Amino acid sequence: MIRVDEKNNVFLLNTENTSYGIAIVDGRYIEHLYYGAKLEETDIRYLLREDEAPFTPSVNKRETGAFLDFAPMEYPEAGMGDYRESALSVRSVKGHRASELCYEGYEITPGKPALEGLPATWGEDSECSTLKIFCRDSLLGMKVTLMYSVFEGVDALTRSVLIENEGEEPFYIEKILSACLDMDDRDFEVISLIGSWARERHIQRMPLGYGRQNIASFKGESSHQEHPFLALVTPETTQSTGEVYAMNFVYSGNFIAQAEKSQFDSVRMSMGIHPEGFTWKLEPGERFTAPEVVMVYSAEGLGKMTRTFHDLYREHLIRSPYLHKKRPILINNWEATYFEFDEKKLLEIAKDAAELGIEMLVMDDGWFGKRNLDDSSLGDWYVNEEKIKGGLHELVENVKKLGLKFGIWIEPEMISPESELYRKHPDWAIQIPGRDITQSRAQYVLDFSRKEVVDGVYEMISDVLKSADISYVKWDMNRQLATLGSYALPADRQGELSHRYVLGVYRMQERLITDFPEILLENCSGGGARFDAGMLYYSPQIWCSDDTDAIERLAIQEGTALVYPVSAMGAHVSVCPNHAVGRVTPFETRGDVALLGTFGYELDITKLSDEEKEQVKVQVEKYHRYNDLIREGDYYRLASVSDNGYYDSWMIVEKDKSRALVFYVQVMARANAKSRFVRLAGLDPEKRYIAGGKTYAGSTLMRAGVRIPSEFGDFKSRLIEIMEA
Repeated sequence: MIRVDEKNNVFLLNTENTSYGIAIVDGRYIEHLYYGAKLEETDIRYLLREDEAPFTPSVNKRETGAFLDFAPMEYPEAGMGDYRESALSVRSVKGHRASELCYEGYEITPGKPALEGLPATWGEDSECSTLKIFCRDSLLGMKVTLMYSVFEGVDALTRSVLIENEGEEPFYIEKILSACLDMDDRDFEVISLIGSWARERHIQRMPLGYGRQNIASFKGESSHQEHPFLALVTPETTQSTGEVYAMNFVYSGNFIAQAEKSQFDSVRMSMGIHPEGFTWKLEPGERFTAPEVVMVYSAEGLGKMTRTFHDLYREHLIRSPYLHKKRPILINNWEATYFEFDEKKLLEIAKDAAELGIEMLVMDDGWFGKRNLDDSSLGDWYVNEEKIKGGLHELVENVKKLGLKFGIWIEPEMISPESELYRKHPDWAIQIPGRDITQSRAQYVLDFSRKEVVDGVYEMISDVLKSADISYVKWDMNRQLATLGSYALPADRQGELSHRYVLGVYRMQERLITDFPEILLENCSGGGARFDAGMLYYSPQIWCSDDTDAIERLAIQEGTALVYPVSAMGAHVSVCPNHAVGRVTPFETRGDVALLGTFGYELDITKLSDEEKEQVKVQVEKYHRYNDLIREGDYYRLASVSDNGYYDSWMIVEKDKSRALVFYVQVMARANAKSRFVRLAGLDPEKRYIAGGKTYAGSTLMRAGVRIPSEFGDFKSRLIEIMEA
């Protein structure tokens, strides 16, 4: 619900449990009033401190600079006297870098408009409403629309910005963030997700000091190393207590997320496209839309924040017809064979997989062109019939006869120097004329800012998908962008390349899921380098990490599930010793950890022992028994091995609180250790539940806990099913 208090010039955006307040000052400045637990009244202008020095410019114009450097601005611009981090920086054709937005009016509409060319949350008129605040810089002829959409039942709101050139001259956008939040500091701590290849999205928490702390990527993707999520939390914040202010970027390219503590002990939190190397020329009559930021406030700790993000993304972001369905249990041949396979080996894997209840075979890298190593053929999207004798159609039909569906791996954004496509179209690679193109994994990046490139690659891949009954596509992207240059862009538009590239990726993925709606699309980027909300708009699941070791996955999946639904996490059982870290982990533990996700296998099933094959059958049965609950239920984090060093635990609770599943992993065994009591969460305290064959009140299980025996040996897992009596 969006309320407008015309008398006090206040907007109050209410969800079921939160409020977001905006005020108009001096008839021109748009200032932030409040974000937090729900308020019922709009007469809250006292929060602006308008009766304190330096006062507003209408009272004390001689100190406008001091006012701008302190006022809680809703969308701060560069160049006029606010020396904190700006959200917008514009350069005129005369070279001046300053803008001054003045409030002009507002509009409230039911529902939520789409963002042109961009992924974004969506909702019916009955589920959300949108506030548009219009402002203008008359000197530049620049109209700016601040857009706020409120999801009343999900305790979330989204923000975006639309810039239109209504003047007579072009201007250059050199920085455009999508959201800014100004508020008083309360000894905030910063939570972010950091890592590297094969150890993505580890949770980092640290105090917020004076100055600016940011996480960022200008690699052309959201990246393995840092992630487009940021939260400010009060010091007492746990899973169930404390206040949380969180932002998540619905975007898959360069980003910056920043928190800044000022001289006056105020905090500015902001998020948007990274300004490094970014410039966008806006001609008269043109418009630019900034990607969306999702904002969540929780007064009940990180757990409530997590469940809000999960509900929002399941109900208002992911569009796939597979969203509320069991995904087929797949086996991928990559860690089984790497490039060393042919149709006979694939059929051997398929035959053994079918006998154990696995439902899909996925053929990974190496099936196309002359691809026998990772040094050739990207861009040559036709079947290598020397390797797949009889062609793709015959292979797929033979796999189907065994009772399995068939999936395929592609990497559309890349091109190998050693490829027919590069020899024919060398200018299709991103490059700076006269410089060597930076190689990574012996490949270049295609210029997806160009429509003819996207169309040319798509047609080749489309032909492959039409040639056989393909049920699944794994879309990979194995390197970052560098030596940025496009043959198709003029000199004063080269700064648009990174963003135009991402828009090209979105266009192609939208075309793919439109033309092949029955295909299950899974995104991937060298593992988890592009696990972000933007990608979830196109695919219901994303490969979580190339590290499939169950123990390493505990921290990776904990950090990922902090923001994203567990049904989106690609998780597989792999062979031991693990190919990333060499660890040997019990087969049962590998299966239990992979259940928190899409579930599948990444190994050569033909080489498993009879005992391991029997365990596969057990794991398949567990998947079918529990997946509906895991996919649709509420996620609660009970303990983190990253904090305690010994054990990890989480649980999924049915929405109606009738059923739950507790996961427990004893990571490190301890000598002379007693059993451990783990307090559950999310149950109905008044209901009675069966746990371990006995009946308990929900309040007992949450306050006293369930008893977990200490086991001999490391890396032991246990599942505990909780059923309403």
